[in-house]
Amino acid sequence: MTTPAAPSRTDIATPENTPLEKDYALNPNFVKAVADAVETENFEDARRFVADLHPADFADLLELLKESQRQALVQCVGDDLEFEVLPELEEDVRESVVEAMEPTQVAEAIAELDTDDAAFVLEDLKDEKVAEILKDVPEQERIAVQAALDYDEDTAGRLMQKDFFATPDYWTVGQIIDHMRGASDLPDRFYEVFVVDPTTKPIGSVMLSKVMKSQRDVVIRDLMAEERHPIPVTTDQEEVAYLFEKYNLISSPVVDEGGRLVGMITVDDVVEIVHEETHEDMLALAGVQETEGLADTVFTTMRRRFSWLSVNLLTAILASIVIAVFDAAIEQIVALAVLMPIIASMGGNAGTQTLTVAVRSLATKDITPSNAARIVLREVMVGGLNGVVFAVILGALSILWYGLLLGAPSQADALTLGFVVAVAMVINLLAAGLAGILIPIGLQRAGADPAVASAVFVTTVTDIVGFFVFLGLAAVVLL
Repeated sequence: MTTPAAPSRTDIATPENTPLEKDYALNPNFVKAVADAVETENFEDARRFVADLHPADFADLLELLKESQRQALVQCVGDDLEFEVLPELEEDVRESVVEAMEPTQVAEAIAELDTDDAAFVLEDLKDEKVAEILKDVPEQERIAVQAALDYDEDTAGRLMQKDFFATPDYWTVGQIIDHMRGASDLPDRFYEVFVVDPTTKPIGSVMLSKVMKSQRDVVIRDLMAEERHPIPVTTDQEEVAYLFEKYNLISSPVVDEGGRLVGMITVDDVVEIVHEETHEDMLALAGVQETEGLADTVFTTMRRRFSWLSVNLLTAILASIVIAVFDAAIEQIVALAVLMPIIASMGGNAGTQTLTVAVRSLATKDITPSNAARIVLREVMVGGLNGVVFAVILGALSILWYGLLLGAPSQADALTLGFVVAVAMVINLLAAGLAGILIPIGLQRAGADPAVASAVFVTTVTDIVGFFVFLGLAAVVLL
């Protein structure tokens, strides 16, 4: 009996079953083929399937597999696993992958990766695991990685890479080119030559392309642009991203407390910061922790979300208490029970719109003390104008609905209800605009993260104001 040959890499790479789809996501059929190969312990095919994957795509594949499949695939790939895969992984998946690797293999990866990527891989591991890995890392690389880990997380010191190219200001272009050609410790990727004084403080920089286009006898000080934005090692990564965006930087020197050059940050690192901070703010606005991932267990996810939902429960109870105060009015005029969720919902949506713009503007420093009053006035005016427009629409609909369909006791009652609805809509949208801008500004000035806490406060304000104004006016005017 002849055993059919195992499918080759090209056997599965058909138009219907290629590793990547048009949007660069992994093809589900490809993921299933790899998972099936691992499950059936057909490791030869599994290795062949993933042999040509880009590290970022391999990272996506590992995140899509079950933990048992993931560890089996890492073990079967063995030394062929590209080290660039590790920084691309989500935190919880990365820990699982590192556990599946031999400590010496992880140590080799740490030695090969840039300092910032190596620190990123190690920063979330247990101290015992980090010590076990670092003992097998060559001394020079170990010292650099340990120095990066000594800086606070989310700072320029943790983000920077220790490898950079610097030169004194009296060197010529020819000397620089000859030195670069003979150097074995140049960074894998750099865009500028930093110029330093005798105390290694950066005084300028020259684009690498400009160096290569200049004559050999030109002195570097004649080409350099004065250094204006060295980044202290303690700078928060959000501030780093802001500086890169504001000044259109490609790379920047990082300096220690004494102003001496100790590393550099490149634009590819900043892209990661922007993605991370945007992701963090988006989750924070919804009350979800940034550490939460799709690979988390049901219990872990439930526990992380429970505290935020508890806060929302308390705010919902406050809104319910306001409704309970006016229960007699609702019993007499059933139309109030139907219309009040509309008032609260419109306020909540308007407040969320303003809040989202405010949080983003605070993050990008578009809102400053010099223009805050103008921005607040603008948002209040927007809320008021929207309130007037929707007050006319909802007021008219309320008059028709209450007067014609429900048979109001009199035409005057229907008109009065329409007036109450219109006034409540205007007031609640004004409150929504005011709360949506003032709450995040106030939280930031108090030292809190506006992305984390603003949403629950804004929703509370719009619900309570909406219910209180609408039901209060109805009780006074209609009853």
